[in-house]
Amino acid sequence: MIVGVLKEAHAGETRVAATPTTVAALQKLGYEVVVEPGAGEAASFTDEAYAAAGARLGDPLATDVVIGVNAPTLAQRDRLEPGATLIAMLNPRFDEEIVADLALRSITALSMDAVPRISRAQSMDVLSSMANVAGYRAVVEAAHEFGRMFTGQVTAAGKIPPARVFVVGAGVAGLAAIGAASAMGAVVRAFDVRPEVAEQVESMGAEFVQVEFEAEVSTDGYAKEMTAEQEAVTAAMYDEEARAADIVITTALIPGRPAPRLITSETIAAMRNGSVIVDMAAANGGNAALTEIDERVVTDNGVTILGYTDLAGRLAEQASQLYGTNIVNLFKLLTPAQDGDLVLDFDDVVQRGITVVRAGESTWPPPPVQVSAAPAAVAAEVAPGKHVKPRMAVGAKVGLVLGAIGLLWLVNALAPTDDLRRHFTVLMLSIVIGYYVIGKVAHALHTPLMSVTNAISGVVVVGALVQVASDDRIVVGLSAAAILLASINIFGGFAVTRRMLSMFSKGA
Repeated sequence: MIVGVLKEAHAGETRVAATPTTVAALQKLGYEVVVEPGAGEAASFTDEAYAAAGARLGDPLATDVVIGVNAPTLAQRDRLEPGATLIAMLNPRFDEEIVADLALRSITALSMDAVPRISRAQSMDVLSSMANVAGYRAVVEAAHEFGRMFTGQVTAAGKIPPARVFVVGAGVAGLAAIGAASAMGAVVRAFDVRPEVAEQVESMGAEFVQVEFEAEVSTDGYAKEMTAEQEAVTAAMYDEEARAADIVITTALIPGRPAPRLITSETIAAMRNGSVIVDMAAANGGNAALTEIDERVVTDNGVTILGYTDLAGRLAEQASQLYGTNIVNLFKLLTPAQDGDLVLDFDDVVQRGITVVRAGESTWPPPPVQVSAAPAAVAAEVAPGKHVKPRMAVGAKVGLVLGAIGLLWLVNALAPTDDLRRHFTVLMLSIVIGYYVIGKVAHALHTPLMSVTNAISGVVVVGALVQVASDDRIVVGLSAAAILLASINIFGGFAVTRRMLSMFSKGA
């Protein structure tokens, strides 16, 4: 089959659905790729680069599969071949007109911005990829408008306080913004209605703002619409934090609904002169009261409000590469035989979830996919009807301890030598101590813990070396095997530890 790469027709769009690198990846899956001339110019990808990657320049609308960033224009849709497959960000949650129009055509349409938020679909999650780039760019735009340094300094000429940044929403975009602002030296505070993201916020170097209300754990990775009581409590917090901040970055969205209004005009009027608000929810109505889509607004009191919706496109080359990689990962799912033949399987929740139209028949909206973003322990407690393994009763613990003591006494009574008694006593004590030591370690630390404690195998090596000089061939054979296996354990453990440590080293 032939894949066509569209040149984006929307004004101001700089991204492209495939780069020379991803074109080569599509060809490895068995597809021929046709790129519209000039498709990648705005993202610094020349026609010559596509040709060098093996693509052919031509009309992408005359192909079997057409890929783009945004929904094609009406004129482009009219030129689609019957039976073609269209893959782009179609925005079916809000754009009912395009869903109806696509259903009138004998094509299949897949929307990249409808990928379900489940673990195995993360590599295809365009919204996360673009939000990551946009969150970083939001901080860059805010720094440009702010006109002052983010980091604090103490110099001979005086003290410069650090900028104070408040981030609303700790999704992908929010966390990217937190990371960028923290790296630039700002004091960052953040809030999200999902309590489970507090650790993520703190791990990025920000302080999580605590609000006193009963928050519901997210079941799909998105924030839920708040109750009236929650809105009243958080409104006071937003007002206080925004007034104290130099820069406010808002990212709050609710799937399928307009963006919640969080920063009121009264709050904006009370903010300091020179403050900046970057409203990343502008495309859905905005989180700030005075936001205008794709506009820079300066209030009477000197607050700058940015409602840009093309933040990801302002880093077009990297955004295109990430988007193109998401497309390639989708094609890997749709091409199980890697033979260049696209196969749509409706039994797969990912493929079903992104399908807007199938062979001219509307399939939107898809059935809901129930996922949980809550920690496993929390999910186990709240899931109705789910079996939770009960803890061992106190009586059972006492019985086990008494049984172990009895076994130890029996072995000591029957052991033929004092050395055997001492060795067995040491073994039993080692088991008890090891159980309680390892049992108190968090599961996330088991791998580094065990990789280092594999060095205990050195004791086995020493003991085996002592026994290898025995005259008994069986003892020699067992000793040699013990040396080999324990040595593998030791070197393997340190290799794993070294590899894990390198993940946290700069430049790794």
